[in-house]
Amino acid sequence: MAKLVEVAVVRILSSKNNTILTATDLSGAETLAWSSGGRIVDAHRDEGKPYAAMQAAIKVASELKDKGVKKIIIKIRAPGGNKSKTPGPGAQAAVRMLARSGLKILRIEDVTPLPTDSMRKKGGRRGRRV
Repeated sequence: MAKLVEVAVVRILSSKNNTILTATDLSGAETLAWSSGGRIVDAHRDEGKPYAAMQAAIKVASELKDKGVKKIIIKIRAPGGNKSKTPGPGAQAAVRMLARSGLKILRIEDVTPLPTDSMRKKGGRRGRRV
């Protein structure tokens, strides 16, 4: 039997190509709900768009409400490392929908991994040749 969780952590990974939402308990050990832009839309080009992120957030929020969650902590993450340090267009839309869904947001934080010493970009010395 699953224990009652009152506070959940919603992790939003938002790149320009997709937005993935994962809701876990505070320890992060148990996944309560998840969804992504790819589960919502059919075309690959639309996975990273705000509409897909909004629908994914609605799906996650309704699953959390069914499980008795009332408060959430949001952690937003961009690809980071040697890739983009700014979240994609779906992140803001997902946060807005989570706020409108009736769940109380305790805090929003950015957990994008930032390199302390740069990693080497993929593509080799002469770059990607098309």
